[in-house]
Amino acid sequence: MLNLQRMNKIDTSGMYKVYDDWPKIAEESFSTDLEQLEYKNVDNIVFAGMGGSGSIGDVFTSILSKTELHSTTIKGYLLPNTINENSLVVISSVSGNTAEVYNILQNAYKKNFRVICFSSGGIIEKYCEKNQITHKQIDKVHSPRASFTKFLFSMLKILQPNIPIKNKDISESIQELKKLGSKINSKNIDHENPSLTLAEWITDIPLIYYPWGLQAAAIRFKNSLQENAKSHAIAEEVLEASHNGIVSWEKESKIKPILIQGSDDYIKTKERWKIFKEYFDDSNIEFKEIFTKGDNILSKLTYLIYFSDYCSIYRSILSNIDPSPVSSIDFIKKRL
Repeated sequence: MLNLQRMNKIDTSGMYKVYDDWPKIAEESFSTDLEQLEYKNVDNIVFAGMGGSGSIGDVFTSILSKTELHSTTIKGYLLPNTINENSLVVISSVSGNTAEVYNILQNAYKKNFRVICFSSGGIIEKYCEKNQITHKQIDKVHSPRASFTKFLFSMLKILQPNIPIKNKDISESIQELKKLGSKINSKNIDHENPSLTLAEWITDIPLIYYPWGLQAAAIRFKNSLQENAKSHAIAEEVLEASHNGIVSWEKESKIKPILIQGSDDYIKTKERWKIFKEYFDDSNIEFKEIFTKGDNILSKLTYLIYFSDYCSIYRSILSNIDPSPVSSIDFIKKRL
């Protein structure tokens, strides 16, 4: 039985309390009087970040995917060769000490590319101060992954002159977070909480199917289950899976399929969802569905990420696992 007493006992640092405040953090971050920056003649934006910071870049790339601005999210050490004088490199590292991102920052500076950095401090802030690179400090909230709304909405505010997104779309996304929060936060630990209900169902390895436009949310869901619940998780794009991954279901498996769908998915994608569900029903394979909310891509992605992140926290506590510690990541970082 899940209750607040058990939540507090297992979630020793109170991560769930930060998620309770996500809508408030998002609203305050965007409404704060942050200086907006405008870069002229930009037709290519490169977002660099890893882990929780990388998911922010994924969201920005999704926002820009249907505009005339080309965008790329880099999760690694190297900048793409397509970068030029019309490019803007956006560095995001909540900790300020991410090795891969720091390497990109150094290379971008040496090649004289335009760069703006966002971090809570660390070696990235020091490098920016030393080399007079634009740096915006954003305070970390608990951990990089829990800082998602703080960083995303602060960056949206600062970069808005270069990001074709309207204030009403940002306001809608915050309102959707508020409405969702009232259903999934710790004040509603009951059978009507959809994030908790899904967490109770995920007893084995989840396989998250998604359409291309919602990739940012699906990858974030996978990552959050891995970090918070210390659980294996898989994510596959539904159209590509139709040519390979679907065959895996011919063998009996304990893997659990989760279908992330958009209300305005492309007509052919909707057709594919229908076929997948028919296949699962005919094969007696139980599956769960998650649907987007909101009319713009920011609303859809932040809704899904809030829903699934909280699901991963509930899954961790149901498994008697503290969601905060990531000793395996610490093991790797100490050896870099």
